[in-house]
Amino acid sequence: MEEERLASLKELERRLGHQFNEMGLLDRALTHRSFGNETDSQGRESNEVLEFLGDSVLNLAVSYLLHIKFPEAPEGVLSMYRAHLVKQSTLAHLSRELRLEEHLLLGKGERLNGGMKKSSILGNAYEALIGAIFMDAGFNLALEIIRQHFEPYLQTRIPSVLFDDFKSLLQIHTQQSYGVSPRYRVLEESGPEHNKRFQASVLIKGEVIGMGWGKSKKKAEQEAAKSALEKLETRSTKFETNSNVQNTNDLSK
Repeated sequence: MEEERLASLKELERRLGHQFNEMGLLDRALTHRSFGNETDSQGRESNEVLEFLGDSVLNLAVSYLLHIKFPEAPEGVLSMYRAHLVKQSTLAHLSRELRLEEHLLLGKGERLNGGMKKSSILGNAYEALIGAIFMDAGFNLALEIIRQHFEPYLQTRIPSVLFDDFKSLLQIHTQQSYGVSPRYRVLEESGPEHNKRFQASVLIKGEVIGMGWGKSKKKAEQEAAKSALEKLETRSTKFETNSNVQNTNDLSK
């Protein structure tokens, strides 16, 4: 590794608070795929695999931190809060705080195209950095660094908007449980122009799961999603109860 590059990465190590055992991991984490297209950089590995790995480490770490901080919060709300925390704009902001753009290796075309300022490239570089830390020192150290970075974003209370966004909660639930997204239909519109009311339904795999009314289409859909979540929760409770009864019967035989 060139002395100038090594000095640059050493400076980043000091800001990061971790000294790499394998400096090549840090170098690769900050190497964009466009750099490999340069004539004198053939065969150099990009950060894409480390980005893939870092994404998983980051999601696990943030999930753990949220569970520790909000042990009573419903799974759906925690999933939404995690998605809110690890979104691209947040990761790009963390990348800028660490000044990763000063150490990124980009191809000439990408540099001229403003790649050093692109949120997608910066966010991916942060994920790759987390992947590199994990590979170099294991999950516990990666978790501690992630905790330090995300502490300012972990509020003392979960934002109330997450509890009220029933459509997002239902989206998470149906994707995880059924592998599909819910579909909404506006069924009815009534009342005068200044005081209209709408009725909406939500369907999962063609079945109407919830209905709701509201003063706008969006509010009606939110109410329909809320109704659907309550219905699905009831179904889940009944299923668990029946399963427990069956297990008890099986044990008694």
